[in-house]
Amino acid sequence: MDSSPHRHRPGRTTFWSLLDDTARTELLGMGSLTHFPTRHVLMRQYDLTDHLLVIRRGCVKVSAASAAGYQAVLAIRNAGDLLGEQAALDGGPRSATLVSLTRIEALVIPADPFRAAARTAPAIGLALQQVLSARLREADGHRAAAGSEAVQARLAALLLELGAEYGRPEGNGSVLIALPLSQDDFAGLVLSSRRTVSRVFEQWRGRGWVTTGRNRLTIDRPDELKRLSSSGR
Repeated sequence: MDSSPHRHRPGRTTFWSLLDDTARTELLGMGSLTHFPTRHVLMRQYDLTDHLLVIRRGCVKVSAASAAGYQAVLAIRNAGDLLGEQAALDGGPRSATLVSLTRIEALVIPADPFRAAARTAPAIGLALQQVLSARLREADGHRAAAGSEAVQARLAALLLELGAEYGRPEGNGSVLIALPLSQDDFAGLVLSSRRTVSRVFEQWRGRGWVTTGRNRLTIDRPDELKRLSSSGR
């Protein structure tokens, strides 16, 4: 079996990419490769389950409900990423809900053998530490960006990233992003309100930069979004 995650973007560090062949073989031996359909709930917030996932193909939406009932989208995870590590390590309830945005192939690993491997296999333990550190840096970076970058710049950067990872060329330079993401999802991912994101999309549609539909979005003028994302940094 190929040990490289499908469509891994060059330069993007993932849990799987940090492992050596010996560590990958050990994890493959203790886990089971499982396929999930689109929009499948892989893990549910507050559940008490004790396994982890390594995404092999596809992408996953990570969200969490606030005390007021608002569903905040925290991240989108892709091939090579480790999921469910927090509850698996501390034995607590799940802190987020994971829903597949595409068909998923994932390595499902029971928590007990993973914890043991993280203690005894240096490559696995080090990769886990780097992932946990990267998640903290990511959260800090998102908070900093929310205070220093315009929503338009953050949204443009997000669309370009999704287009690079999951886009399909449509001709004339357009790129189709056919992922089941709502405007609430986009708002959560850029730490803004649905009203603001809806207004930005309305402006961009009027300028011919994007075309939006149910669970699909086409970037018609990626050059304009690149310019906008660069100006916000």
